[in-house]
Amino acid sequence: MAGAPSSAPDLSVFEKFEFERPPVGLKFSRLQPEGYEPVGRPIALCETLAEAHTGRAFFYAATDEICAGGMPLGNAEVEPAFAGGEIGPILEVFKEARANRRIYQVLPKLDPGTARFITFAPLDKLTFDPDVLVVTAPVSQAEVILRASSWTTGHMYVSKSTPVIGCAWLYVYPFLSGELNFSVTGLCWGMKALRVFPEGLVNISIPFDLLPMITANLAEMPWVPPSYTDGRDGYVERFTKMEETLRST
Repeated sequence: MAGAPSSAPDLSVFEKFEFERPPVGLKFSRLQPEGYEPVGRPIALCETLAEAHTGRAFFYAATDEICAGGMPLGNAEVEPAFAGGEIGPILEVFKEARANRRIYQVLPKLDPGTARFITFAPLDKLTFDPDVLVVTAPVSQAEVILRASSWTTGHMYVSKSTPVIGCAWLYVYPFLSGELNFSVTGLCWGMKALRVFPEGLVNISIPFDLLPMITANLAEMPWVPPSYTDGRDGYVERFTKMEETLRST
């Protein structure tokens, strides 16, 4: 039945990190999901991640939104005052409307009516195959996950966002693009104003099609390469020996 939970993939490798905040899976749906309670209060879309960090599994509905999350989800039209950038100078986020209006040319958006609900579940309560898995971690742990995304591909680390409506880049962009995205807490206006997270954490959004590769790489690669524990002099010595070996072959 549409909206019913499906089997979750094996994401157990993420348990080895012992994150302070659990990874959170999310799934977009047009119909109300079965087997989950509603979030139960008016909430901004960016706050749903922090809500799931408390251990709750729930669904968020378009009618729960109190901020601008309806726009990237396709549940609200971009009103002329917003599209024209008039709100930016009022909130003192942008100097002029012309600067603010540019974000609407790049903002990722789902088709209207296709994501009236989003189901959220922390890793230990994840019973569905997530559209996006969001990991919130300090830099030391985030580095391992980003390295896993490049371990077998050589892909660059790319972070995309706008000063406002960061929820679009946290949830919608990776789903639509198939690209991993990451951002640092404290850089986005809405999340900062709402005090959703302490500053300096890294939110990594992994789309469904990259999860098999990243989980396989995490299971295979060294999380702490020897160079990370050598110290400066030890690293220089190791690197010099490597150069000498390569030059002699």
